[in-house]
Formats: sequence, C-alpha cells, structure tokens
Amino acid sequence: CSLNTSVTQTFSKALQNNDTAAAAAKIQENLKQQNNIPLNIAITGESGSGKSTFVNAFRELCDDEEGAAPTGVTETTSEVTPYPHPNYPNVTFWDLPGIGTTNFPAKKYLKLVGFQKFDFFIIISDTRFRENDVKLAKEIQKMKKKFYFVRTKIDNNIRDEKRKKDFNEEETLTKIREDCVQGLSGLGIKSPQVFLVSTFELHLYDFPLLQQTLERDLPSNKRDTLLFVMPNINPEIIIKKKKSFKRRLYWLATLSALGAAVPVPGLSIAVDVAVLAGAVTHYVHAFGLDVPSLARLSDRTGVPYADLCAVILSPLAAAKITIELLMKVVTQVGRTASAGLISSHHHINTGTNVMLLFR
Repeated sequence: CSLNTSVTQTFSKALQNNDTAAAAAKIQENLKQQNNIPLNIAITGESGSGKSTFVNAFRELCDDEEGAAPTGVTETTSEVTPYPHPNYPNVTFWDLPGIGTTNFPAKKYLKLVGFQKFDFFIIISDTRFRENDVKLAKEIQKMKKKFYFVRTKIDNNIRDEKRKKDFNEEETLTKIREDCVQGLSGLGIKSPQVFLVSTFELHLYDFPLLQQTLERDLPSNKRDTLLFVMPNINPEIIIKKKKSFKRRLYWLATLSALGAAVPVPGLSIAVDVAVLAGAVTHYVHAFGLDVPSLARLSDRTGVPYADLCAVILSPLAAAKITIELLMKVVTQVGRTASAGLISSHHHINTGTNVMLLFR
C-alpha cells in the first residue's frame, strides 16, 4: 500500500511547508483509493462445469448461504450476474452464462457479456476443455486480456480412482493435468497452463498456484486488492497479508502523528479513532476473524465456535467493532504493553496499537 510518486511528492512538499493538514489529507486520500481499487473477475465455461460453486468458494460462502451464487444440476446462470465479495465490495466475481448456450453463442459471447470490464477470465471445465472453451480463450487473447484454465471437481476424480488397487494420487493428478494440456494444445492453445482445483477443498491441489499466478500477472496496484479477498488456506497467503498490512501501518502511524501535530483540541483523537476503526475492521475481515467467517470455519472443521473464539486472543475478533470497544481494548493494550503508547491526553498511536492487537 505504498504511496505513488505524485502523492509522495505532494506529501513531501506539504511537510516542507509545515502544512500537516494537507499532508494528512493526502495520506487519507491515498488510503481511500487503495481500499476502493476495483477488481472484476469473470468466471466462465460450459454450463454445469461448476462456475457458481467456484464463485462461492472464492468468496468463502457455502452454496446455500445468503448471497451465494445459485447452484444446481441444471444451468442456473442465464445472464451475466455480479457477486461482490461480502467484505470487499470493490471486488466483484461475475458468474457468466455458459458459452455456446442459445442466448450466448460462442461467436458473440465476449461482446454479449461485456468483456471490457473484466480484469481477467477464469475458464472452468469439470471434464476436458472443449472447442468452445478454446474459441473463447483465443478471442480473449485477441482482446489482450488474461485467461486461466481451471479444471474443477478434482476431488471426485481422486475419490473414483482410489477404488483401484494401484492408486497413486500424484500420478492421477499428473495424468489429468497432462490430458487437459494435450487437449488444449491439440486445439491450438500454445503452452496452456491448467490448474486442478477442488472447490470444496481449496487448500489442496493447484489453487495456491493459481493464486500465485494471478498475483504475478495483475498490475501492481491491484495485487493487494486480490490478496485481501484470497481465502486463508495456507501460511503463505497469511504471511503476505501480514506484510501488506505492515506497509499500510507505516502510513497509518504517520497519519496519526500528523493528527497529533495539528494544534486543534480533540483532532488527534478523532483522526485516530476513525483510522483505527477502519484498520481493525480491515484486519478482522482479511484474516477471517469476523463472526460469519468464524461460524463457517466452525461448521467446516467441527470445532465449536466458542473454542475458536477462545483461541483468538483479541476481544475484537468476534465482536462488533465500535468506538467504545476500540477505546477499551487500546487502553488495555496500552496498560499491559507499554505505558507510553497512550499519553495523559489519551492519544492513540494507531499503527503501534493495531500491530499489538494483531501481532
């Protein structure tokens, strides 16, 4: 969440002129922009391939949960349907109708779905990728957009193959991957990269590799936007989120210091509480510590919800974040961690306290 060159120059100039209010405003403006960078992800493929389930899994929603994309054994997506991320509405997953259907023929598909607004396409199949998938990929390529092939329902294949006496999971995955690659190559796709995914167990197989590839291919200003909506399926993603938050905390702490420097009674605490509330809410959502996320984790793992909350040390984890709660927790942190964190005027060092709350 680093400031771009023009913002940094404006910020530096304001400080040189002792205009702390302008410097603080520039940081706030940049942080707001960072929080609202749009990311539009298109999920497409033939009908019945598991597009809607993939959309739900990426958004960490169960298929029967409120706000989830409808799923079923028949084609459930008849029009281009947006599904904003429940915690980050600037990120939208677009469940597209299956290519080659009556209303969305392959030749007119991209124009009909409005391809311009999408940052990249994920082309899904639950068996072999077919001619329509390849036609779509080639058209996307002509438009200079990125696309990725995702082979879903791998858990079903593994379960079926386990019945064989000579079953070997790695050999089975390699065979499926090579079969997909050969099929796509035979239809004219050069060096296709295929990701094997189970939407019910994202931590397995190739979803982590898909995450790394998307992050690498996206423009730098959108990488954190994608990172924050990524399910916390492995330590690598969590560590990356932590590093990104640390970069952001530098500017939050700077904003806090600038607020303290303005000789207006009460301004510093007002700035800090507002900034702290946003930062903590961002932390809670990104790391899956909000009530809905913990409840889903409890359902999936069988660990009682109360036990999960007990493991999370911060009282902010499963509570509604209010100014009163923040003041109470920050005061407690200040007393137990460092008496100097909160002055006699109750000034909050935003960056330091957020790091203490979630270290």
